[in-house]
Amino acid sequence: MTTPQEEAPKISEKLGIPKLFLKREDLHPYGSHKGRSIPIMIDMKVANGSKDFVISSSGNAALAAARYIQKRNEEGSDLSLSILVGGRINKDKLLALKNEIHDARITIDEAPRPLQALARIIKSDGKTGLRQSTDDEALIGYKSLADEIVVTPDLEAVFIATSSGTTAQALANSFIEHSERTGARLPEIHIVQTTGISPIAQAFTAEESEPGTSLADAIIDKVAHRREALVEAIKKTKGSGWIVKNDDIREAQKLLRENGIEATGNGALGLAGLIKALHSGKTFGGSVVVIITGK
Repeated sequence: MTTPQEEAPKISEKLGIPKLFLKREDLHPYGSHKGRSIPIMIDMKVANGSKDFVISSSGNAALAAARYIQKRNEEGSDLSLSILVGGRINKDKLLALKNEIHDARITIDEAPRPLQALARIIKSDGKTGLRQSTDDEALIGYKSLADEIVVTPDLEAVFIATSSGTTAQALANSFIEHSERTGARLPEIHIVQTTGISPIAQAFTAEESEPGTSLADAIIDKVAHRREALVEAIKKTKGSGWIVKNDDIREAQKLLRENGIEATGNGALGLAGLIKALHSGKTFGGSVVVIITGK
């Protein structure tokens, strides 16, 4: 499912870069870039006999899973999904997620430690976990995103908000393979994380702190199982990692709003990373793609 990639000349002029493209994954039918991967994971696991799923997520991954399982069930499947959310989940997010669900086979359960509950349910109830941070089947679905981006004329760099690093790892792997196969320029991968939760970006820049919580509350993975592999891939692309503060995110949201795009803190995080990179002295001579990941 191809998503729009819009050139943003007013923003590129304001930032002082030749060309900026916004990859609108927030317009994906399953709600975000997670709609690239979650449905494929489900299909692969159903083909191997799974029918009852569990996911620990309070946002985009849960939304993609719920929408896709409802679609499959409407077409005749009999799949179930248990969504585990933490007690500190944003109440607006929780309400939005609940409003999406109209299938009784999909439930939302609050758990003090969702990941521990996920492991327990997988072991005791025999349900199949949907965990992108540790399952390499999750990488497969993002190849379509890489294929859509890599044809951008004079592509130099891609900025993407990063929690577990799954999407960024898949993009980097795909770009590296494409460059080796075709001899084309290898685009830089730049990951963007937040103050307080930046285990991958810290490999490239000093950790920053600020009071309160980040406006990008979907960046939650403090463990980052993919850290080593992703850092190696980013270095191969000559990219980097950036840690942004709320002021950077607000500046990105303002720029997007001025160009007709209302983005959450999570959706604006990629652009905030580009702003931070430019403020830090990074320059670009070619096209830059910022992925608007979703809500």
